[in-house]
Amino acid sequence: MAKLTKKDAFATRAVHAGVHPDPVHGAVNPAIQLSTTFVQPAPGKPLTFDYSRAGNPTREALEEAIAELEGGATGHAFSSGLSALDALLRTLDAGDHIVAAEDAYGGSIRLLNRVLARQGIKTTFVDTQDPANTQAAMTKKTKVVLLETPTNPLLRVSDIKANAEVAHDGKAMLLVDNTFMSPALQNPLNLGADAVFHSATKYIGGHSDVLAGVVACADKKLGEQVKFLQLAVGAVCPPFDSFLLLRGLKTLVLRMERHGENAAFIAGELAKHKAVGKVFYPGLAKHPNAKVHAKQARSGGGMLSFELHDTKAALACVKKTRLFQLGESLGAVESLVQIPSLMTHASVPAEMRRKTGLADGLIRLSVGVEDKKDLWADLKQAIEA
Repeated sequence: MAKLTKKDAFATRAVHAGVHPDPVHGAVNPAIQLSTTFVQPAPGKPLTFDYSRAGNPTREALEEAIAELEGGATGHAFSSGLSALDALLRTLDAGDHIVAAEDAYGGSIRLLNRVLARQGIKTTFVDTQDPANTQAAMTKKTKVVLLETPTNPLLRVSDIKANAEVAHDGKAMLLVDNTFMSPALQNPLNLGADAVFHSATKYIGGHSDVLAGVVACADKKLGEQVKFLQLAVGAVCPPFDSFLLLRGLKTLVLRMERHGENAAFIAGELAKHKAVGKVFYPGLAKHPNAKVHAKQARSGGGMLSFELHDTKAALACVKKTRLFQLGESLGAVESLVQIPSLMTHASVPAEMRRKTGLADGLIRLSVGVEDKKDLWADLKQAIEA
């Protein structure tokens, strides 16, 4: 049995975190425990688990791994990334206030504007790239600062440590969406965040075959609240999906290295192409917050976006790609392309998109692990077509 220490590197911990060989058979990988109920030797005295919504051996292994890899006190696995965020926000009460990044994922904005608002929880959207904007939006009722860095789809970077200080000075929590970076490239809890969450559907799963979300909490008190909400609301990650995510974690470092290498190459080529306007990639030296990103992350990651002159050009481009497949998601081994204004961010009001600089001709790329020269050749011919 592998025994991890705090000195072990992330790549080593990613392979072994949460994994405890079967004591009977010595199986290297955790079993997929599909049972929904567990026999109790006496009423109200289960051996370990009583009902799978409250706890499951396979999910528990995943949750242990997420806590380990994000440096958290607790880990929690959900049925989607949005259900993970929803659980964190359910710790708030009617009348509470949220300060959130103005160009966050469209689904997060929809949750805040169309669900939380109906429950009496108001949100102020600001450009969190400047912590002074976060500070200016804080009120006595602010309980959460919600950060996404880099953001989806404009790849804006916010200083996690500085925003954590602002949040804590106002007696609020800092929650960070770490989906684009994954725990392999960025660990917000080490920079002062109170909780970090992911759409584990993306890089953690990595193969476009599982829908899930995960949360890691810096302290046990918040973790206990999240665990209660797993039981009370029930949006938990199923056993088979938990198994797939554990398997994904084992190759996370290898995949993220290739994603980052390919994305950096393509971003550089796009920046030189005459038909391309702005290129948004935190690994480029010209990115406005490149120094901040380099301070808190270990790579530019596998996501980037770029502008063509209008929607017509963008539509023509995404229809001509051969290897980049047109799809909503991201973070898997295959490369994907999409137009945010028509797809992932279509639910965001047009006025809000314009305010944040999300142009109709913006194309977002999830750069996969294929050969980078093949990917660039495909993208180049599509742009020129």
